[in-house]
Amino acid sequence: MELSELWFILIAVLFIGFFFLEGFDFGVGMATRFLARNQNERTVMANTIGPFWDANEVWLITAAGAIFAAFPHWYATMFSGYYLLMLAVLLCLIGRGVSFEFRRKVEDPRWTELWDWVIFFGSLLPPFLLGILFTSMLKGMPIQKDMNMDAGFSDVINIYSLWGGLTVVLLCFLHGLTFLSLKTEGEIRGRSATLAKKLVWAAMAALAVFAGLSWLMTDIFEVRPVLEPILVVLLLFALGLSRYFISAKRAGMAFAMTGLGIVLTVASVFAGLFPRVMVSSLDKAYHLTVYNASSGAYSLKIMTIAALTILPFVLGYTIYSYYVFRKRVTDKEHLTY
Repeated sequence: MELSELWFILIAVLFIGFFFLEGFDFGVGMATRFLARNQNERTVMANTIGPFWDANEVWLITAAGAIFAAFPHWYATMFSGYYLLMLAVLLCLIGRGVSFEFRRKVEDPRWTELWDWVIFFGSLLPPFLLGILFTSMLKGMPIQKDMNMDAGFSDVINIYSLWGGLTVVLLCFLHGLTFLSLKTEGEIRGRSATLAKKLVWAAMAALAVFAGLSWLMTDIFEVRPVLEPILVVLLLFALGLSRYFISAKRAGMAFAMTGLGIVLTVASVFAGLFPRVMVSSLDKAYHLTVYNASSGAYSLKIMTIAALTILPFVLGYTIYSYYVFRKRVTDKEHLTY
């Protein structure tokens, strides 16, 4: 395996980690409007992700930094071509982060309500926009010979990308609901499980349609004729199991299954891309690949040594933080966020 191929896998793992971890943050943020009945319940929900959300966002920053260092041509093409889309994602994440800190700084229901709405939209829009970004990238963008991308509105916003964004939102929302059933007690836990059982069917239907659109509008089933159908079947099976575990009141397993669904979804995208990192809709010769978009061999070697040295400590700290804050959150505790 070449180092450029290894770094493509590492970047895929970083995005998988981001969507798995930040996915339930997004889902909880959406649930503050669909599930919570008052500000006190929204505060309980915010407290479930309070110790984690900022660390979870680091996975996205790390993935972007890894692309910049390992695949500078990919970074230049993607971040310039999707500039407005990524700016919108960044502003939403900033607004959501500020909201967690500001919502309880003033003892005024109108103040709290304002920031609660920012939390909701800051949780709803990023997965939708990132879903649009990755699915449009999978479908193919007008990348020219010089690796510049001159995309119009319909290149980014179309039936396939919009449905991809909707599918990601549903998966994150479902993941957040199973997280709430794992981390809360009482009525919130019960309502989370009830809504999650209903949402499973919508998520499975959305994924089935997305798989059909991918077969019609992309070449991923041609590139991976065996692997992609297997991933789709496993994905739908995992979501079906999540509903079973929700009904059986096994919240931990239900959360694991919705998380597995997100993992398989992101993995299917990167598997369909490889060895490309961006697909050109103009000419196959203009595809950006792990070979023509990567840094030099020496740079990749230094990066690999540094990553393998630091990564165990980062993972260890992350696991420890989740262990420390493993208890369920109730409205009887001190409400921080």
